[in-house]
Amino acid sequence: MTAPDEVTTPDEQFDRAWEVADRIPGWLTRDQARLLYDEALALPHGATLLEIGSHQGRSTVVLGQVASATGGTVIAIDPFVEGRLFGGAPTRTRFLAHLEEAGVAGVVRHVEDYSTRARPGWSDGFDYLYIDGKHDFWTFSDDLRWRSFLPRNAPILVHDAYSSIGVTLGILARVLFARDLTYVRREGSMALFRTARPRLADRLRVVREVPWWLRNVGIKVLLRLRLRPVARLVGHDSPYDPY
Repeated sequence: MTAPDEVTTPDEQFDRAWEVADRIPGWLTRDQARLLYDEALALPHGATLLEIGSHQGRSTVVLGQVASATGGTVIAIDPFVEGRLFGGAPTRTRFLAHLEEAGVAGVVRHVEDYSTRARPGWSDGFDYLYIDGKHDFWTFSDDLRWRSFLPRNAPILVHDAYSSIGVTLGILARVLFARDLTYVRREGSMALFRTARPRLADRLRVVREVPWWLRNVGIKVLLRLRLRPVARLVGHDSPYDPY
């Protein structure tokens, strides 16, 4: 990737990074990638970015482009579980190949383990946390515990925050009443939090997202029932779940 001081604007920096990442299959939109990118780029030089859930590397490459330009490191935690949904070893092979093709393999450290198993023995701090792992309530709740390794006011980004039942329930249970997590905003279903003490207004913003989450759950039901024309009536013109 071209170093930031060789590029005229941050928009050009991102455009070059996204051109590479967008070739990789996955469920990360351009706007969500921009949020990941901007939050990483705002960190001090040499920052460490930890990602939970990499799949084929779409988001990993976005973060890796920033790390390459700023002397940083990406830690990508993914066990590459076997099965139809996750793909197992073939997905791991594609992931590693995509890192090589993007030129970021040298700044990405892959930890092939479940995040819930890796955390108890973890000791190294990092500066940035991106959670896109298993979407059930218990795993997401455990993944939020990785924030103990973050400094104050660090970014935590969560994909499918308001489109997954398990993750949204985790946010309502583990974030809404937390004393060290502040909800900032969302880009589609990706939410940005910070490790900071929340105000009442910050907590209320979490609650205000519930109707949008219920809409997304309803759309998922319609898609499962093969009622895509009905889903279009509420603004969802896609065969995929909202993300």
